[in-house]
Amino acid sequence: MSNPVFVALDTPDLRAAEALARSIAPHVGGLKLGLEFFAANGPAGVRFLGEVGLPIFLDLKLHDIPNTVGKAVAALAPLAPAILTVHAAGGRAMLEAARAAAPPACKVVAVTVLTSLDAADLAQAGVHGTPAAQVDRLADLTRAAGCDGIVCSGEEVGQVSARWPGGTFVVPGLRPAGSDVGDQKRVLTPADALQRGASVLVIGRPITGAPDPAEAARAIAASLKASAALPAGV
Repeated sequence: MSNPVFVALDTPDLRAAEALARSIAPHVGGLKLGLEFFAANGPAGVRFLGEVGLPIFLDLKLHDIPNTVGKAVAALAPLAPAILTVHAAGGRAMLEAARAAAPPACKVVAVTVLTSLDAADLAQAGVHGTPAAQVDRLADLTRAAGCDGIVCSGEEVGQVSARWPGGTFVVPGLRPAGSDVGDQKRVLTPADALQRGASVLVIGRPITGAPDPAEAARAIAASLKASAALPAGV
């Protein structure tokens, strides 16, 4: 896609989300709507923000038995999301059900290891080994299930993109140089992530929490161009 930046609108306030979306629209490639927004506003809220004219990334991280996830994806299909997330840990049958139920134009991407987790967190959940090893395992599973790509941190995107040509790699938890990392434990700058193979850059608080979100979005777009991560004219 020409502009890989999707802004995470993590707010239950529909009008605030609309105002923010319209202000940053010239500088970003799409809007990411997550569980907080969807719980407050539902499908009607997604349709409302769709009127801004940007692609919608519906980040619901679905994780249930295959039949339930398949029916949930089918129910979401009329919203025409450009990207939809499920959890890779749901298993191959669940991933296959999600891909089968999604519209052809919707990219189904599977969450591997949340960017708020590190090796110690994984060990507490019974997953031993590094986040990188777990990302590799879940990426292979997702690819075998016929999905379009994965969500992973910037630290893993290089290794995964090299082993999955043509995959879609969504990288959240990004922070421009000098930004507060907040609750993220595995972070990278947007330019570094793109150069390592990211397809979609998810950026939230560095834009939405800025005094001037439109200027923050413009500055990030300019930094990508300056780094040669994007071709001129994007």
